[in-house]
Amino acid sequence: MAGFAPGDEVYGTAVAAFAEYAATRPDRIAPKPAGLSFEQAATVPVSALTALQAVRDRAMVRPGQQVLITGAAGGVGTFAVQIAHSLGARVTAVASTAKLDAVRALGADRVVDYTRDDFLAGRRRYDAVVDIAGNRTLRDLRRALTPQGRLVITGGETNGRWLGGTDRQLRAQLLSPFVGQHLGTFIASEHADGLRDLTALIETGTLTPVLAAVHPLTETATAVRHLLDGRITGKLALTLPAP
Repeated sequence: MAGFAPGDEVYGTAVAAFAEYAATRPDRIAPKPAGLSFEQAATVPVSALTALQAVRDRAMVRPGQQVLITGAAGGVGTFAVQIAHSLGARVTAVASTAKLDAVRALGADRVVDYTRDDFLAGRRRYDAVVDIAGNRTLRDLRRALTPQGRLVITGGETNGRWLGGTDRQLRAQLLSPFVGQHLGTFIASEHADGLRDLTALIETGTLTPVLAAVHPLTETATAVRHLLDGRITGKLALTLPAP
């Protein structure tokens, strides 16, 4: 494999990676960040690449901006909070009661418990909204933006009337050219350049994976159920038995 040798410690993405062996391409892996275990490193590529591209490249977050991140305690959200904070933004993070302290520790300047408060109520307006939770309407999210604010929708979690999980994304893209706000979504690109950017953030202490638990590969179904029930903060990892 070009640029790599047997025994090199790498991390990245692959198709069907819940397995003892996985095949990938050289442009989808990079050297594993120093100081991370393989379990920690495994939680980074997909979620952190999504967060990096959402916050830095799509929301174009800059120092001093007010940024709202929904779903802040999840896999993408925990990385997004840290990245927005590292860019000098004032971060408002939305999570459930039990996860507020964990999110605050990641660098959020303000936390909102969505089970008790409507995080879109009031007069506060944001320069950027990164919507990961996916449970508020496009109209609601637009009201939370400044007149030239940027909305980035990640994932397809809503129950759109006609198009299911892609309803808000498509409407946001269709509306964006006709309003002052920039409304959009994206599909994260999995590539080595982004992984190297993440490695730099990790090795300087700017970005830290939040690893909630590690399960053996034989307990994959259990791990996925725990992930879907929404009770964990951050990510889960699978590990292989020792050779």
